[in-house]
Amino acid sequence: MQQILFFFIRNKNFLLFCVLFLVSIGLTIQSHSYHKNKFITSANFLSGGLYSFKSDFTGYFNLRSENNQLIEENIRMREELEFFKKNSFLTELDSSSTLSKYYYTPARVINNSFSKTKNKITIDEGSKKSIELDMGVITSKGIVGIINNTSKNYATIQSILNTNSQINAKLKSTDHFGSLVWNTNDPNIVQLEEIPRLAPLVIGDTIVTGGRSTIFPEGILIGTIKDFKLLADESSYTLNIKLFNDMTNLSHVYIIQNKEREEIKLVEEGETDAE
Repeated sequence: MQQILFFFIRNKNFLLFCVLFLVSIGLTIQSHSYHKNKFITSANFLSGGLYSFKSDFTGYFNLRSENNQLIEENIRMREELEFFKKNSFLTELDSSSTLSKYYYTPARVINNSFSKTKNKITIDEGSKKSIELDMGVITSKGIVGIINNTSKNYATIQSILNTNSQINAKLKSTDHFGSLVWNTNDPNIVQLEEIPRLAPLVIGDTIVTGGRSTIFPEGILIGTIKDFKLLADESSYTLNIKLFNDMTNLSHVYIIQNKEREEIKLVEEGETDAE
């Protein structure tokens, strides 16, 4: 203990300089947006590198489960392909169809939080692969969240397990719409709010994305109705939704790019200006 005290006494000037230096850097970053953005980008790069190393090490031991997940996805895609083949005489698909509006970029999850109130997920793809803010993220089983930050090689996702998350969703069977949120109680259960009282609800029915945004296509899987309750004013229901995704165990995701997004935004901004 005495040696530690002597160390601080001998080096008090140098230690004081280090403290003041760190304080000045912190004040500079906080007061200048350019420095602040550079600091955030550098922090993302460093944390992304560490998470990537950790993911490489642990990923080796998860190969069996990941292979099973890929097999399930291939089976589902084959089933959908067969469906389109059998029904091709009913619908003529062309470049203007919904199927051609979206690009999908694969990425690997290198860090995932799910026990906080504002959870986020880090992936190993960034702006180098044209990943941008507000792009939707899914797995073969359902939605994951929305891109909220990017660097050159990494990006973070605002998880659906985040109190800031609010996603348009609907009942697959009836097309009644609501807002998908999370009450922080259970990482496997989210809530669908503002479902009209007249909507016919059945436990076990499927919930999918509503498609009323440029982020997610219509019909992406979310989960099934676990239970529901009528609000005090008896005007709408709140539904508890059991997620198809295990949000505590994510390995591979797909980032969705809507190639018509900018055109839609320009039209909507034009409507706002007209008002």
